Amino acid sequence: MTARTHARRSAQLEALHQANAADLLSFLGRRVTTPADAADVLSETFIVAWRRIEHMPDDPERARMWLFGVARRAAANARRASARGGALVERLAEQLESFGPEEPDDRILEVRAALASLPDNQSELITLVHWDGFTVVEAAAILRIRESTARGRYQRARLRLREALATRQASSGHIPSLAP
Repeated sequence: MTARTHARRSAQLEALHQANAADLLSFLGRRVTTPADAADVLSETFIVAWRRIEHMPDDPERARMWLFGVARRAAANARRASARGGALVERLAEQLESFGPEEPDDRILEVRAALASLPDNQSELITLVHWDGFTVVEAAAILRIRESTARGRYQRARLRLREALATRQASSGHIPSLAP
């Protein structure tokens, strides 16, 4: 497509947008779940139309129908994506239920409270090592810090966490272990 043809098509698409955006939004509003989804699909419609501008008919009425066809397919794609997302959310919820008790015991609540008292960079490092099972070196890579920085920060975090746990000691007197 020449630069001149592309410029003419761009102007035509802009005119189509101005003339049809409200009608397309109503059209899409009847095909998707929420008004926000309709607005998203309208945006996707014009993105697709821009990408496929060389396929847009020259005749204004045919171009309008072409644009509604693009919108119809974009709405169908959005519905399929929403259905897949819903199924994924359900599977994820089922998997999360199998990860443990819904209500954490008192010791977990104590550790969470103690972690919350640490600076963010220290609590993240402790969480990566003790709850997510990474080594200090792996945690350094995840956090994008030097290994030596991670080691020093980890030692300081363990000391601070130990102190925080000591002040929050449960009535049973049990302090959760911080051994890796």
